[in-house]
Amino acid sequence: PDLSVAAAIDHLREVFDGFQLMVIDEAPGARPGLDRKIVASFVDAMGGTVEPKFGWTDVARFSALGTPAVNFGPGDPTIAHSVNEHVDVSEIHEVYAKVSAWLDAAENF
Repeated sequence: PDLSVAAAIDHLREVFDGFQLMVIDEAPGARPGLDRKIVASFVDAMGGTVEPKFGWTDVARFSALGTPAVNFGPGDPTIAHSVNEHVDVSEIHEVYAKVSAWLDAAENF
């Protein structure tokens, strides 16, 4: 997500030099807005680290509008939307408690 679309395509052309390459879709990286207080406070409250999410999510829509957004939830993102997707109920309760506490904290807004 740290490259422009043009730079990413240039990189692909370099890596696959000698092969025919056709880009049929493109989208810029979605920036979560980590420089914004509300996003930073959310990340801190959740106790997580920020990592890139590969694949398209609605964060891209918000990013295109200049609105900070993050993907967050229980479970292993590497198996999301797959046949083996599963989440322990305890993880759902933990996420609910953390997000509820963050939303209740007026200083976040």
